[in-house]
Amino acid sequence: MSTLATAIPKIYDQASDFMPLLGTDYLEFYVSNSKQAAHYYKSALGFQSFAYSGLETGNRDTESYVVSQDKIKFIFTSPLRSGTDVGKHIEKHGDGVKVTALWVPDATVAYEEAVKRGAKPYMAPVREEDDNGYVVRSGIYTYGEVVHIFVERDNYQGLFLPGFQKWETPAYNPPSTGLKFVDHMVGNVELGNMNKWVKFYEEVMGFAQILSFDDKDISTEYTALMSKVMSNGNGRIKFPINEPAEGKKKSQVDEYLEFYEGEGVQHVAMATDNIIETVTQLRDRGVEFLNIPTSYYDLLEARVGKIDEDIEPLKELGILVDRDEEGYLLQIFTKTVQARPTMFFEIIQRKGATSFGKGNFKALFEAIEREQELRGTL
Repeated sequence: MSTLATAIPKIYDQASDFMPLLGTDYLEFYVSNSKQAAHYYKSALGFQSFAYSGLETGNRDTESYVVSQDKIKFIFTSPLRSGTDVGKHIEKHGDGVKVTALWVPDATVAYEEAVKRGAKPYMAPVREEDDNGYVVRSGIYTYGEVVHIFVERDNYQGLFLPGFQKWETPAYNPPSTGLKFVDHMVGNVELGNMNKWVKFYEEVMGFAQILSFDDKDISTEYTALMSKVMSNGNGRIKFPINEPAEGKKKSQVDEYLEFYEGEGVQHVAMATDNIIETVTQLRDRGVEFLNIPTSYYDLLEARVGKIDEDIEPLKELGILVDRDEEGYLLQIFTKTVQARPTMFFEIIQRKGATSFGKGNFKALFEAIEREQELRGTL
């Protein structure tokens, strides 16, 4: 086992952690135009050109561009011909996350432990190598068509993965916007399936349930949903799982399931050390965020107490604040980032808080409902 695996402290003792997870290795998006997607994430979100796989590298089936920002790596993959599995996935779901790759000390052990406990195999352990060493990858299915790939890279000194070459764009590399790492990734599942996937992460992955929200916690006048948050022992991998609850109108989860045509990743939360600076840059680059009524800020200090930030820039940008017993957090949500009203991003800054903004749920969901109303899908 990697010495790093044993050096990461365990913060959730109820997690069995029989497959140590060191962090998020990468997220892979299946998209209709990988080149244009990579350009958007560079120009709008501050990612940098990193790696490439395609015809020039001997890949005859797909083209992939990898972008990076601090510890975050996104792969955008598109098919090079019709009738492929990647193309069929895009035709059904639109652009979205297909792969959550998890960095592990031993991809074979992780796979065997998961399958032994009931996981559906996606990819048996495969050793991939080039002149820089080798990587071992394996994978399992999770909710919908999302898969977890286990990545073992202790014996690889290359840039990213075998089959990829360095991707350089000397003339155009917009600066970083301060995004640091993936904080959590939220999945939407069908009504009645949340507890099924909670059990999956507990029994198959060794995760612990660290938070639970019911339809009383997450509701407005019109819509509601339920959510449970799963985490591995060191807290580096957190997967909230949402399912719809009965309401007067169609919830955001219902809307997602309709347009994604199944279960999948609703949003990815990315951490920053200065949310005001990051969001200002993102907004100036054209990223659109949900609109929060200014009345939200009238009682903000009374609700969350004193915070380090001035209220006015938070109000001007629409940044939400919430507090728990450990500290407070600041968060904001983009509008959907593709044609279908499915996936979006969260920008989050934690100042001690380990929760997920329960006090902001009503304001957030009302903002989402306003967008749904404009789309005619509420």
